[in-house]
Amino acid sequence: MLHTVNKSPFQTNSLETCLRFARASHSVLLFEDGIYGALKGTRLESLITDSLKSYSIYVLVPDVEARGMRIGDVIDGVKPVDYAGFVDLAAENTVQAWL
Repeated sequence: MLHTVNKSPFQTNSLETCLRFARASHSVLLFEDGIYGALKGTRLESLITDSLKSYSIYVLVPDVEARGMRIGDVIDGVKPVDYAGFVDLAAENTVQAWL
């Protein structure tokens, strides 16, 4: 299963709820304002780092760059993906959107 989160974790609890329900074989994709959950130095860094032990977390690079950041600002272990990678993940998995 692919869980997608597109809302800022500083405005909703979608990311934290998603991480509670995700399982070891699942993946999480952060895009649009959801990418803020993947940034180093936020209150969510330890939650994301711990979650990486259980499942893959991806971040959409064009959305990181559109917000004036670089992939180097993303927590180590979070995998960068482009639009084609997003499509591949969605095509290979059942998608659960967290709104």
